[in-house]
Amino acid sequence: MNMASWYFWEWAHKYLRLRNIVLRECLAEFLGVFVLLFITTAAVAQGVTSSETKGNFFCMYLAGAIAVVIAIYVSGGVSGGHLNPAYSLSLCVLGRFPWRKLPLYFLIQLLGSFTGAAATFALYYDAIQHYSRGNLTVYGPRETASIFSTYPAPYLSIRNGFLDQVMGTAMLMIGILAVCDPKNKPVPKGLEPIVIGMLVFSIGLSMGANCGYPINPSRDLGPRIFTCVAGWGADVFRAGNNWWWVPVVAPCVGGLLGSFIYQLLVAIHHPVENTDNEQVMKGVPPEKWREIPVYTINMDNSLSHQL
Repeated sequence: MNMASWYFWEWAHKYLRLRNIVLRECLAEFLGVFVLLFITTAAVAQGVTSSETKGNFFCMYLAGAIAVVIAIYVSGGVSGGHLNPAYSLSLCVLGRFPWRKLPLYFLIQLLGSFTGAAATFALYYDAIQHYSRGNLTVYGPRETASIFSTYPAPYLSIRNGFLDQVMGTAMLMIGILAVCDPKNKPVPKGLEPIVIGMLVFSIGLSMGANCGYPINPSRDLGPRIFTCVAGWGADVFRAGNNWWWVPVVAPCVGGLLGSFIYQLLVAIHHPVENTDNEQVMKGVPPEKWREIPVYTINMDNSLSHQL
């Protein structure tokens, strides 16, 4: 490192370094969600605008799963790598995250997803304009709104779509709680993001046909707000029989359901042992316990493109 670089980073460390823990968590959570959304939506944009000659649904799902891994590594050590309001809410109910931080995390996650979608739009602006022939629509064979948010397949009812999201997010939470349960069969420390990415990938491959498995309120709502203001208009909220609220509400219900199922069927039945670690934990508030880094992704599929 030359002297100029050394002086710059010394100056940055002295004057730009945040010492407020909450602000540091917000920045990390924002960057994690941004990375996640940018890679995820960019993969969909590449596939859609190339008419799937440069990426099909499998490539989109895989890119989204890898994005989950990278996003958790980016933010997990600072903010816990929540990246999902449904996950944050579930941790609050489980007593592992303070309720006072929940609204702030919701806001930061929404802002990160909005910005990630905006970055994809900037990157693929020419491609989107060329593919859509300059007409940004939610309907028709050349619609591009589904690059950013989920829309139901033509056959999907609101009731079935709600169930789809509840079940998908419940499976996500069950898997995450199991992977990170120290009394069950936890994966080696540091490899949790990779296993969680594989979990998300499996959910996409098995539950992605109906509506692209958003299973994350901010993942869907942030980009939807962006498309509304970026040229697609209010149709993004009216489409699919006012579908937009389903991927916002249902994942929260599913996250809570999955958490309760794992606690009731597995966690509360672990033998009680007076280990040294448990003795230490007795004096530590719940929000300081190990937070489980996670996110969920939403990848669109060929069915939703036919809206």
